[in-house]
Amino acid sequence: MAARRKTLDDAEFVFLPLGGSNEIGMNLNAYGYGPPEARQWIIVDIGVTFGDATTPGIDIIMADPEFLEDEDVLAIVLTHAHEDHVGAIAHLWPRFRVPVYATPFTAVLAREKLREAGLDRLVKIHVEPLDGRFSIGPFDLQLITLTHSIPEPNGLAIRTPLGLVLHTGDWKIDPDPLIGAVTDETALRALADEGVIAMICDSTNVFVEGHAGSEADVRAELIRVVAEQKGRVAVACFASNVARFESALLAAEAAGRSVCLVGRSMRRIYGAAKEVGLLKAAAPVISEQDAAHLAPENVMLLCTGSQGEPQAALSRIASGNHPTMRLGLGDSVLFSSRVIPGNEQKIFDLQNRLVECGVQVITDHDRPIHVSGHPCREELRLMYQWVRPRVAIPTHGERRHILEHAALARSLQISETLTPRNGDMIRLAPGPAAVIDETPAGRLFLDGSVLTPEGSESLRERAKLAFAGIIHLSLAVSESGKLLSGPELRVSGLSASTAAHQHSALERIEDAAENSFLKLDRGQKDDDEAIENALRRTVRREAEAVWGKKPLVEISVLRV
Repeated sequence: MAARRKTLDDAEFVFLPLGGSNEIGMNLNAYGYGPPEARQWIIVDIGVTFGDATTPGIDIIMADPEFLEDEDVLAIVLTHAHEDHVGAIAHLWPRFRVPVYATPFTAVLAREKLREAGLDRLVKIHVEPLDGRFSIGPFDLQLITLTHSIPEPNGLAIRTPLGLVLHTGDWKIDPDPLIGAVTDETALRALADEGVIAMICDSTNVFVEGHAGSEADVRAELIRVVAEQKGRVAVACFASNVARFESALLAAEAAGRSVCLVGRSMRRIYGAAKEVGLLKAAAPVISEQDAAHLAPENVMLLCTGSQGEPQAALSRIASGNHPTMRLGLGDSVLFSSRVIPGNEQKIFDLQNRLVECGVQVITDHDRPIHVSGHPCREELRLMYQWVRPRVAIPTHGERRHILEHAALARSLQISETLTPRNGDMIRLAPGPAAVIDETPAGRLFLDGSVLTPEGSESLRERAKLAFAGIIHLSLAVSESGKLLSGPELRVSGLSASTAAHQHSALERIEDAAENSFLKLDRGQKDDDEAIENALRRTVRREAEAVWGKKPLVEISVLRV
């Protein structure tokens, strides 16, 4: 009998996280609809995370969308403009070449990223209004206004012939967000009345009781704190938090200070917010050159670098190598930002450098000058009460966050929970929600201007270099297999207590390598690869005996 032709009766509605599940950041989610052999997909968010000490030379990391590259992807939909949701747009769009959908502020920032990559004329960006509703293939999409720490955060109601899900993106419940509307409780309750299969939901603050707090409270406190300072004031915050940005401008205005934007992203967000009419504060913004000549009590620096990034403005100021800005005794720095997990040491090092310069450091532990942009437990309870999903699918969190979120959902009488890992394909409908497949879910590392897959030989070698150093051994061999010169040894990144100790160690390894070569038979001496393998084993063994490490070993055989 001929195989039965696939029809709509075979259609499935599926969810596939490729980034952002079991981690905070690097969000890349996909929703598919149709028979397994003919699914159509939309990508929701396409973000990055950042390198650390374990990824030397790598600043930007993103999800590897290899699985989707052979699928029928219709569009990329952006929920908001944070880097962990939009930062990979210019790097990954060429793999799909599909339209992009975003609200006005997000569209401005996405377009700028594409322009920097020379792609802006190739990409069709559909600018959707807040609360907009639009269709992409079998997907009927509705933007739901939420609040977060950036303008225009949107939940995404995704309707298909098999039902409705809510993808929250990042959110909180801020009763007074200062910029933008409050959370649209009416729209969320209307979704519940319609019937929500599943809510795919932010888990970042699931361990924190209560509410995240309001930007209005932060504004009032910033105005008080800035007014108390006598010298130059610097405020470090996330540039993308336009409400916080405006609060700093208002605090400066109230204290009679002019504002200097220090750092590229500060100027970029300022321009984007002005372009779409979000920034109303009237404090004058002056150049770095003008700020350097103002009396300390008449200036505020609004700086990038709240996470201790070494090349950001505040780190350069603290190190004394910024071309125009200086901070010292009598000055203050306000850290109006959270500590992103993994950045603790960099931030503490920055704060220590500032204190050594005589600067007073004020954080949210000292004064309430920051609130989170993510929901705490009471806000999660309210969201589940409003939306009433059948299934809870936590995302945007480490494993411990996702499991705790699922436990919270069960305590709220949610009948089904799933705790996905990146690469888990989840069938949302028809039938009970379940993991039905596991797809590749690797990472791509931006190495300079080259995207390199996770686990590539070059990155493994660089990591080994960073932790164990390198030994390069060279020797010249005649065509008849006679050792003509060497072995000669060069080492990098390996310590010695004295110069004599280093010289002794090198002699020891060179002697061992020479003996290893002499023990080879004639056939092996005719084979460069055999020589390299034998000497590499010897050098590694001797290096471990000398230094207690296994460095990267390179062998060069010159035939003369």
